[in-house]
Amino acid sequence: MPLEILLPLVVMGIAGIAFTLHFLGLTDGPGLSSDDAARKAWAREFPDAPATNVARSITGRAALVETGDGLGIVWRFGADTTARDLEGAEAQVKNDTLILLLPDYGARRVKLHLAPGEAEAWAETIGQKT
Repeated sequence: MPLEILLPLVVMGIAGIAFTLHFLGLTDGPGLSSDDAARKAWAREFPDAPATNVARSITGRAALVETGDGLGIVWRFGADTTARDLEGAEAQVKNDTLILLLPDYGARRVKLHLAPGEAEAWAETIGQKT
């Protein structure tokens, strides 16, 4: 088969599969649907600092975690979750988006889209605890 035909077929096939999966809701990974799920996600990254308190976002895409060592954040990242310690973090709010500036080369800047008013409350909590 000529390359001029094969290449568009492959590209359209991959795009079609991606669109179908997204349309069916199969690209949306598991959220932080409960406090226990947030604690487990935190424990996968920080097993030596168990979460004592969890504040989940209304959307279930992020959670603010309190440990004996301070605050941390857990958020969805693709089909999985990731977590970071908030020691030395700076929090900014812009249009219901919480922007965290972390002293971590793995995640220098984290943007979390939260419900109206939630970003301000989280930024205030982070500012008071860090």
